[in-house]
Amino acid sequence: MPLGLLSAGETGEIAAVKVQAGAAPAGCCESREKCDCRIEDMGLRVGKRVEMLNNGGGGAVLLRVDEARIAVDRSLAMKIFVKEVRQ
Repeated sequence: MPLGLLSAGETGEIAAVKVQAGAAPAGCCESREKCDCRIEDMGLRVGKRVEMLNNGGGGAVLLRVDEARIAVDRSLAMKIFVKEVRQ
């Protein structure tokens, strides 16, 4: 499921990042390579666990990755796929 569909309090494990060449989310980056690099720089890598902290409204989503809290644009969050993790 896309990361952007997790509800607040749910945890997922990143399974894939599906940003197509030339189709990077608006305001994200200029190319897929740069976008992949930026996503990884935020700590969002395949296998990483993320907790959805706030997914209300239509703006950015707020995530916990390790001990960091990061905001991710919703369009980018819909291109990151996660497996739901039950705790």
